[in-house]
Amino acid sequence: MYWTAAQQLAHMTVNGASLRTGDLYGSGTVSGPAERERGSLLELTWNGRDALELPDGKRTFLEDGDVVTLSAWAPGPDGVRVGLGEVTGRVAPAV
Repeated sequence: MYWTAAQQLAHMTVNGASLRTGDLYGSGTVSGPAERERGSLLELTWNGRDALELPDGKRTFLEDGDVVTLSAWAPGPDGVRVGLGEVTGRVAPAV
């Protein structure tokens, strides 16, 4: 990442964002240089130019009605992965 977490948090708070002990912080997509290291659908499809092959067809962007599930883990002691759970949502049409 170009900016460290400390620099990002400093930028947020100096511009008025509040921060309290226990708040969670997410820096966004962290990707690598290789194709298999792309971290978002936008990167995987190269901004919609290259369709992603899925079992039910080709896609470039999320569509209304799509169901998205996100899960995460963090490194724990002795190389153990600590699961952070998952969250699922359905893409709703714009109003």
